[in-house]
Amino acid sequence: MRVAVMTAGSRGDVAPYTGLGHALVQGGHQVTLVTHTRFAPLAAAAGMEFHALPVDPLAELRSARGQALHRSSTGAGKLLRVIALARSAIDRTTDDLLQAARTSDVLLLSSSLGPLGHTIAQGLGLPSIGVYLQPLAATGEFAPPVTGTRSWGPLGNRAAGRAVNAAVDRIFADTVRTVQARLDLPRHGPRAARRARERQDWPIFHGFSPLVVQRPRDWRPGLRIAGYWWPHDPPQAQLPDQLRAFLSAGPPPVFVGLGSATVPDPERLSRTVVRALRAAGLRGVIQRGWSELCFEDEDMLTIDEVPHQLLFPHMAAAVHHAGAGTTAAALHAGIPAVPLPVQFDAAFWAARLTALGVAPDAIPLRRLTAQALTAALLQATTDPSYTRRAQALAARIRQEDGAAPVVAAVNRLGTTPARRPTAD
Repeated sequence: MRVAVMTAGSRGDVAPYTGLGHALVQGGHQVTLVTHTRFAPLAAAAGMEFHALPVDPLAELRSARGQALHRSSTGAGKLLRVIALARSAIDRTTDDLLQAARTSDVLLLSSSLGPLGHTIAQGLGLPSIGVYLQPLAATGEFAPPVTGTRSWGPLGNRAAGRAVNAAVDRIFADTVRTVQARLDLPRHGPRAARRARERQDWPIFHGFSPLVVQRPRDWRPGLRIAGYWWPHDPPQAQLPDQLRAFLSAGPPPVFVGLGSATVPDPERLSRTVVRALRAAGLRGVIQRGWSELCFEDEDMLTIDEVPHQLLFPHMAAAVHHAGAGTTAAALHAGIPAVPLPVQFDAAFWAARLTALGVAPDAIPLRRLTAQALTAALLQATTDPSYTRRAQALAARIRQEDGAAPVVAAVNRLGTTPARRPTAD
């Protein structure tokens, strides 16, 4: 079958789908990754075809609207700002999403494109499946991950989850109405569309381990936790020579990286991190990332993009922003973490790491000091219980095959696509 995997966002919102897509390719499907141009090399390395979306997420984050995210310290405030940012960009993707869908037999949709992608699938008579990296459906068991807040109790959590989903739906509302008109679909509002998906039990697979987040008992049947989808690294991938030399020159260093998060003062943050590492007596591998962290010395090395699955097994611990992808990579490697949650779902994943006993208490990035980071680093690297628990959990996670349930679901859809219109 011709499978289009559609996603938008940062590298962490794209890389896991290269592993899922590669598994589908290995299963005999023709797979196209539909996302931002800057991620085309990831698709090629995984044996996937590629269809570009016109929005550059890094340029959006560095725009005036993107920089305004730094002025909101609360999860709710940042969520409102990111909704405005996303709404301004979503219209620019519609034509390319439609074009990619017209040459596909099934759509696999990330949460960042779910409502719009589902509408496109309906209009073209295509089956679709959600492939989400976060648990976004409302539940009484925890607060919405994107709010970065603690539990409000079962009733409060469910109400907050519904409110967040309604806010997300509003991002797509105008574009969905346009697509409904173009594809001669009935005009349904966002709330009605979501309720219809729930009544139809639209299938959504979640790409994280049930050992990390158990499936909520109040979820509908079609919401399933599949296991992690690991980014695909080519068999010939190797660490750069300079990095290998640094690793061999001393004891295992600590990784420091904030992934696709942006910060207002990279130089100051870099100095804070280095002071903490040195106070703890640790070497550091600092990933530049979108935060532009950088520091070079005999005990510190700055790197660009390196596959985490190759790098992390050489680390003593990982200091990171608690994004879903980096969290998963550290768990797979079996190393302790020091989470510095920045925004959105990061506080949720950081709390899970702490609850699993593989990380000390998180330090929100906006409260980071060298003294606090030093204490956390010493705790994570000198208390052997963190490493023992991390290694035991990693051994169990590695036994899971998160791609297999999705591949099986696609296989069940058959090889004969439904008849669909070919013109606007």
